[in-house]
Amino acid sequence: MDRQTKIIQTSIVGIVVNLILVAFKATIGILVNSIAITLDAVNNLTDALSSIITIIGTKLAGRAPDKDHPYGYGRIEYFSSVIIAVIVLWAGLTSLQESFPKIFTPDVTSYTTVSLVIVAVAVVVKFVLGRYVKSVGENINSQALVASGSDAFFDSILSLSTLVAAIISMIWHISLEGILGVIISLVIIKASIEMLQETVNSMIGSRIDSELSQKIKEKVESFDEVHGAYDLTLHNYGPEEVMGSVHIEIDDSLTAREIHALTNKIRSLIYEEFGMVLTVGIYATNNSNEKYAEIRSYLENLLKNYDEVLEMHGFYVYDDKKIITFDLIVDFDANREQIKDEILEKLNEKYGEYQFIIIDDYDISD
Repeated sequence: MDRQTKIIQTSIVGIVVNLILVAFKATIGILVNSIAITLDAVNNLTDALSSIITIIGTKLAGRAPDKDHPYGYGRIEYFSSVIIAVIVLWAGLTSLQESFPKIFTPDVTSYTTVSLVIVAVAVVVKFVLGRYVKSVGENINSQALVASGSDAFFDSILSLSTLVAAIISMIWHISLEGILGVIISLVIIKASIEMLQETVNSMIGSRIDSELSQKIKEKVESFDEVHGAYDLTLHNYGPEEVMGSVHIEIDDSLTAREIHALTNKIRSLIYEEFGMVLTVGIYATNNSNEKYAEIRSYLENLLKNYDEVLEMHGFYVYDDKKIITFDLIVDFDANREQIKDEILEKLNEKYGEYQFIIIDDYDISD
């Protein structure tokens, strides 16, 4: 079963289950005059609507690339997640507006054993549904399903709170409906904001996951000809469409044919292991020369005095022009220009016959 079909089928299950819960909870909430149960029913209705939006977004995102959108429509899934987050936020704000006055003017509720049993069954159903939807979402990398599953799982906890409040009301005749409604509302609002933040981060482009970055670099560096992998960049065009680039450091004695064969092997391995297309650039190195190796060693030892310097790579000596270039990654919070000036000053004192050029690089992956 392909990813799109799995998302749609899982969403349909969510729609059916949530609509059934809406019918039961709304009926009970009206009959026993419970604002908490009624709000829970409204929340289930928004969950069903979220599943519908997930289906629409998945269908649109699955369209084939065309002339105007050569990378496909995968990012539409992120827009559907934003819409879901906004809907959940609206539900939370509305329920907060309805619940707050009930703290001061509580309604009289009349719970029955049957109504409590139905609420208890709803708790179990929502818990199982949440675990199922979230599990599927994690397995197929669907933010929308993960968000829906997490929301459903948390709903089961909130419904459990409603059940506890109902039992307290029956035994001690204390109304906690308004307070519980406010708590439910605040939790919904918090969850929606977190969902929105996560999705927007994916759309804007967040830092590469450290574990994934390390795994990719290890695979690239597994080739004997590669002395290091740097400048890893990944571009997300949807949950299933990731492209990127990386620079590898190799001896400048390799021929064009050898480099071509090497980069092809790297691209094939990364696609096979991670399912992503990776463009491979090169940094040539001529460290086999004793003099050049000495200069590089001095530079590496010099940089150890600067905690703000995260990495140096791309070191190359153009002996005919007496120029040495290298890339330097400095922490974002550091005074980049001051550090560069100090390093250049020390290098010029030691090797004044060369002109040193520092190329700015940035910390985009761990």
